[in-house]
Amino acid sequence: MGAVDGIQGIRRGYKVSLPPALEAPNVQLVCGDATTAMDASDALAIQRSFSLTYGQPLVHLLPGKKSTGEKKLSPLRVGVVFCGRQSPGGHNIVAGLFDALKAHNPDNVLIGIVGGTDGLFAQKSVEITADVLAVYRNQGGYDLLGRTKDQIKSVQQVDDARAACEAMKLDGIVLIGGCGTSTDAAHLAENFAATECRTKVIAVPATIDGDLKNPFVETDVGFDTVCKVNSQLISNISTDALSAEKYYYFIRLMGRRASHVSLECALQSHPNMVILGEEVATSKMTLFDVTKQICDAIQARAEHEKYHGVILLPEGLIESIPEVYALLQEIHGLQKQNIEVEHIPTRLSPWASALFEFLPPFIKKQFLLDRESDDSVQLSQIETEKLLCQLVETEMTRRTKAGSYKGKKFNGICHFFGYQARGSLPSNFDCTYANALGHIAFHLASAGLNGYMATVTNLKESVDQWRCGGAPITAMMSVKRWQRGPGVSQIGKPAVHSARVDLKGKPYELLSQNASALLMDDLYRNPGPLQFDGPGADLKTITLSVEDRDYIGRIQELRSYLDKVKDIIKPGCPEEILKAALSSMASVTEVLSVMSSPGYRNLTPF
Repeated sequence: MGAVDGIQGIRRGYKVSLPPALEAPNVQLVCGDATTAMDASDALAIQRSFSLTYGQPLVHLLPGKKSTGEKKLSPLRVGVVFCGRQSPGGHNIVAGLFDALKAHNPDNVLIGIVGGTDGLFAQKSVEITADVLAVYRNQGGYDLLGRTKDQIKSVQQVDDARAACEAMKLDGIVLIGGCGTSTDAAHLAENFAATECRTKVIAVPATIDGDLKNPFVETDVGFDTVCKVNSQLISNISTDALSAEKYYYFIRLMGRRASHVSLECALQSHPNMVILGEEVATSKMTLFDVTKQICDAIQARAEHEKYHGVILLPEGLIESIPEVYALLQEIHGLQKQNIEVEHIPTRLSPWASALFEFLPPFIKKQFLLDRESDDSVQLSQIETEKLLCQLVETEMTRRTKAGSYKGKKFNGICHFFGYQARGSLPSNFDCTYANALGHIAFHLASAGLNGYMATVTNLKESVDQWRCGGAPITAMMSVKRWQRGPGVSQIGKPAVHSARVDLKGKPYELLSQNASALLMDDLYRNPGPLQFDGPGADLKTITLSVEDRDYIGRIQELRSYLDKVKDIIKPGCPEEILKAALSSMASVTEVLSVMSSPGYRNLTPF
């Protein structure tokens, strides 16, 4: 269609950069040390569930020289499937995987699974060619292949997935998604190993929520784009608020189990207020507490003749309020008993019934919706922003009547930025990051590795300093524990769990330091629209920039110190040097033994 394509056509021509390791004529895969569980107390449970894939080593991709007379490998058949929700950059994962396959052997084949995991079970596939892929390079969405369910849970589904891989004669299959997808990939890998299925399972981290974070994964494909797009929308609304000076805007952003999007957007756009689910859960705030916090802020601004503002709320906030979470769980319990929707309110416990009756009719209806396919609450359908806006209006009216508030009438306007960003054209960072992960996925599958996640670390630096490799998914797993009454504990299954906002981390600390000024001084910041060119084109998220998450780099630094000790302490070295080394190493070993023992880390459930 030529010029009609507009910016989409221009983006197709964008050339991504590759990290040095992936640009080399030959890529060398080096195995590091064996991995373990993030928490020693989880190690036994994870090892029991994943006896064949637990403890595998980290792998690093390094530039290598092309050897003469190199033996040509048999052609590979690799499948790729979108398992999670749309995340900008997903198509570039496929593009990177395709490019790497063809660069190493033109006879290699990339098989796209059509229709997500449902398509995998039904063996719906298409061969991805250069011509087909050309339309989708650097484009948003998942429309190249589509997606359906977000899970592979039952024994039947696992068997169907294995049968599909065997029928398509796949040497490897790449699953693109978030935490749930990564857990599913680990289960598939273990099952495939146990049944001697030839297909190797590789995962790639892609989720707009940004909650697949751990020492090996610094950020997810799509998070950068979504935060930039949302921040621009928030900034536009902030300018409107400052212009009209009479509206409070309640903006709900995506973030089901973690508030990373809301935190990053707050750092970029400087709204007056952001309420993170992690803050509410940690402080055990009630619905009234949250309402009061907002009302107190509105009243404080009114004392300075300010009757407008912008408030950000994460999608998962409603579940973070303990009393509301308990109500939702009770409703879910009745739903699992197949109680008719209209009868559920009458079957609630007295306290739950009291809270339910207090809620506005539209929220009651939304609380009673069927669960998602992964058994989670349909948070995108629960209008938390409207609920809080209504509760705030009621409280401000009460304060006005009581004489404690003497300002102008409160006026609220609500927005939900749920789907405006996740189909966006990906940012330069997401295009480049996703493409690199696709290349890495090929090298992991080509090396016959199973149950690994493609990883890139040191991302806050320029592309030529990125570290490429892979980590076993089991090394990212943990076991959650819930308390159910005095002395009773329930241990969950090993899984890759969503990483919450760290309330002691640098991004949150940066927000906290500026919270008072943001609330009162209208320091609205417009980061501009999503930049593809110019001075702001390659800016990283503030979260990624301020965090010090180069775990792999620190592991390598430690190894270099140990090598230096070995070089210094050799037979024949002076006695005093040997004594100093023994004393130091004994002390370090004692401290590390205590810190790495089960139970040292007090992990509390969210």
